[in-house]
Amino acid sequence: MNFVRANLPLVEAKLRARSADPATLLGNFRSLDQKRREAITQSEQLKARRNELSQQVGALKKAGKDATALMDETRALKDRLDELDKLASSLDEQMRFALSSIPNLTRDEVPIGASEADNPVVKTWGEKRSFDFEPKPHWEIGEALGILDLERAAKLSGARFAVYMGAGARLERALISFMLDRHTRPVSDGGHGYTEVLPPFMVNSKSLFGTGQLPKFAEDLFRCSDADADAVTRGEFKDADHWLIPTAEVPVTNLYRDEILDEDRLPICLTAYTPCFRAEAGAAGKDTRGIIRQHQFQKVELVKFTRPEDSDAEHEKLTRDAEEILEALGLPYRRVLLCTGDTGFSSAKTFDLEVWLPGQQLYREISSCSNFDSFQARRANIRFRASGQGPKGKVEFVHTLNGSGLAVGRTWLAILENYQQADGSVVIPEALRPYMGGLERITK
Repeated sequence: MNFVRANLPLVEAKLRARSADPATLLGNFRSLDQKRREAITQSEQLKARRNELSQQVGALKKAGKDATALMDETRALKDRLDELDKLASSLDEQMRFALSSIPNLTRDEVPIGASEADNPVVKTWGEKRSFDFEPKPHWEIGEALGILDLERAAKLSGARFAVYMGAGARLERALISFMLDRHTRPVSDGGHGYTEVLPPFMVNSKSLFGTGQLPKFAEDLFRCSDADADAVTRGEFKDADHWLIPTAEVPVTNLYRDEILDEDRLPICLTAYTPCFRAEAGAAGKDTRGIIRQHQFQKVELVKFTRPEDSDAEHEKLTRDAEEILEALGLPYRRVLLCTGDTGFSSAKTFDLEVWLPGQQLYREISSCSNFDSFQARRANIRFRASGQGPKGKVEFVHTLNGSGLAVGRTWLAILENYQQADGSVVIPEALRPYMGGLERITK
């Protein structure tokens, strides 16, 4: 709150760069802050009057005179002071809730832009394969091979679900195992050195508030019957309600909520496989074919907790860890730097990795690698204490980072489209063959 008060012009400029309206987001904050200041000022004036009355009461009693009237006024002041303290406290909570709907401030190096059309490409890797036939999209390949069944999935669950069959199911499992093995293998052995976590697939409201999904994006989530959406809109985040996770970022980041970490432990690098559940409330009519945009999908996530001065370097490492999965699978991709208008709510800076899909003749996002600075750590109260300073040493917020390493379903479909053959079969990338029982090709 103090930062927003002291830097309103900067905050307003950063919000405009995100194509957000500062008047809408900050107007309530200003009015609440004004009321709070007035309550505090009035409280201080009444406290001064109470102290003055207390001295007068003492003097009258010492002189043996009647102090009843002044004592009655003192009691009335106490009641009014209690009301003002409660008002200031309530306004303070309302201000914090107002701030919870304000996005993170993007880094200065993030380019100004309104949409994904303004995202600069900063790197391209791999050669696009030349086909001597018309490449097909993954939904046609998967259906012809009998490994992807969207029709029966719709019968089971409705639109935006998939059933994988036979070698298709095994390919999904192979990708998960391959990614986890590469990420958890020691750096000295060619891996990335992350610690694997298997978290719950349901979390409470406080966890979703910590990473920035609540309260703003409740409609994008699947809420269990014990979760009170009305309470969320009031800023009440409970321990005992449940939501399906939209990404492993939520439970893994919140592992250290309300904790103080030792500096010597940083950076903490964690990876987790989970299913992910998204309502896709704003995606009506988008990507209706295939498995690009699903209500349920699998993902391997990378999460880091770092010192502030290390977060830029760790962001680059995390992005490279995701890129190396694509390179090991031989999938052409590009890295783009998201502009201000396309950067996610909680992020200060994001690189998107986009894989080439020849069956659709376009690049599609397969990983977003973000540095949140201290934004999530403040919401989740994740701090660290400088090493060697003892229990009373300086405490400050960590920086959090995460990225997909990778979205498994999109990697699955990218393999189908990039490794498809003229006879309808799909060649298995060499890196995955040990995980496929030595299978080199998927055939009908």
